[in-house]
Parts: sequence; C-alpha cells; structure tokens
Amino acid sequence: MAKIPLLVDVDCGVDDAQALMMALAAPEVEVLGITCCFGNTTIDHVCKNVLRVLQVCNRMEIPVFRGASNSLLGEISAQYSHFGGDGLGDAEDPSSPGLEYLQEEDAVHALIRIINQYEGKINLVALGPLTNLALAVKIDPSLPKKLNKLCIMGGNLEGRGNRSVCAEFNFCLDPEAAYIVTNEFTCPMFIATLEFTRENCLTAEYFKNWVNQDTEKARFMKKITAKLPPRPTFVSYDSYAMAAVIEENIITEYMQCSVSVELHGRYARGMLVLDTDDKWKKEHKAFLMKKCNLDRFKERLWNALL
Repeated sequence: MAKIPLLVDVDCGVDDAQALMMALAAPEVEVLGITCCFGNTTIDHVCKNVLRVLQVCNRMEIPVFRGASNSLLGEISAQYSHFGGDGLGDAEDPSSPGLEYLQEEDAVHALIRIINQYEGKINLVALGPLTNLALAVKIDPSLPKKLNKLCIMGGNLEGRGNRSVCAEFNFCLDPEAAYIVTNEFTCPMFIATLEFTRENCLTAEYFKNWVNQDTEKARFMKKITAKLPPRPTFVSYDSYAMAAVIEENIITEYMQCSVSVELHGRYARGMLVLDTDDKWKKEHKAFLMKKCNLDRFKERLWNALL
C-alpha cells in the first residue's frame, strides 16, 4: 500500500512539535517537506525548532524550507511567550542543528513545486498562520485543484478566541491569509477549530504518563514542556489536524458548510465565519471537525514518543 504523501506547514511551537512527531512515527506517512512560517515564535526560531524535532526523531533527511516572517500586512505583534520566547519552552540545546541545514529554496516556491510534482496526491497540513499558503495560491492559482486535501488547525466555531476576544491564534495572526485560503482553496478542506480541540482534550494524567516514558523522544517532550503552566487538561491543538490526515476515521463527525474570515470587524477581525444556512450559495464547503475517536487519537499521540 502506497504511503500518504504529506507536506506540513508549521509555526513550530510545542504543539507543532507534537504533531510533527506524530507524523514521523506513522509508518503509513511519507513527509515530503516541512515549510516554516512565523507564528508561535520568530521565523528563525521556527526553522531551528523544526530541525531540532527532526534531529530527535532521526529524520534529518526531510527538507525544511524557510517561509514568511510576518503577516501579509505586517501587523503581527512581536510578543512571543505562551510556549516560551523560542517556541519550545526556552529549553535550549547547544547540539541542535543550525540554519545551515535549511534548503536554499523558500517555502512558498517549495509548496508550489512539490504540489505540482505530485499533482492530485499531496495532503497539506497547515498548523500555523496561513501566510505561506496564501502567497502560494496567488503565485499559482491552480494550486488548490492539485491537492488531494488540505487540513487546517485554526479558526473557531462559536466566535470565542484565544488571541483576541473573537479570533483563534493562527487566523488572528494573519486574517488576510486565512481569508484567501478559506475562499480560494477549493480542494477538500478539513478544519480543526479551537473549540473542537478543546472539547476533545485529554487528561493531565495522560500527559504526565506520556512524557514520562523511558525514551529519548519523551525526554525531549518533557524538557520543552517543563516550564508551561500546569493545566487540568491537555490539548495538543495541532495534533488533531495531523491525526485526521494520517487516519481518516479518527474524526467521527463533521459539520459541512461554507466558511470565510472576518477582516473588517472592530472586535471580530480574524474570526472564522460559518454559513450554516447556505446564504452565500457557495459551491465549495469546508468540513469542520466535531467529534473525535479519542482512544485512537491517544494511541497515535502515545506512539509519537516511542
């Protein structure tokens, strides 16, 4: 059976690292490349973090591409703190690979090249701001038709945000990019929203047992999460989008409707807008994740650290 060809676009913080490690541990997946975008930290830290994850997983052969360092309008706040200043808990390792391991080609042109090379086969998982994807579709408008599917972690179902009052982090950091992608990518689109991930959270006990496995990967995960504030539940936000691509049946229920992104609201800029009554009469509908097989999800996440 052929492996699932995967491209992953990340703003590599702790949860991106968890999602990447899930993909790298899945024998049915072939990661063809990882493109980097600003988000959880600066673009240079994002690139270093991806290389660090690949080093821990002994997968340095996977090409890594440097992408957008700011939003399309350049409005990003320079404050990075929720995963530490470097995105991985400020748990530096002097043996980590440097930026010289990056590909010379930039992320946007790498996306275009690889998707065209594997036309109709690529599954693209987008785990950060959608800036690289928006730039790519503006250069090559035919790109969405050449994807097998696009799976996004971002947006929200109920207008409750974690970056602003009404907007989820990834969409809020580049609302224009999120608007372009939700409106111009007409391939099958699957979205793991903020509310979906929180409603399918895991327990703090699971997390404790997960990072205390006697493996190098678990020790790495424990190190980069050591300074995060304790929480009653564990949400590996980006891993849901990754799991949905690796094993389709992990997501057991979807809501299908047209979507867009609010750009002009005083309070709601960056909010995902759902056309649940089909007032727009748009042909393209997105699949919004609603329910998850948590037993299968936990198994995938557990195996990521073996």
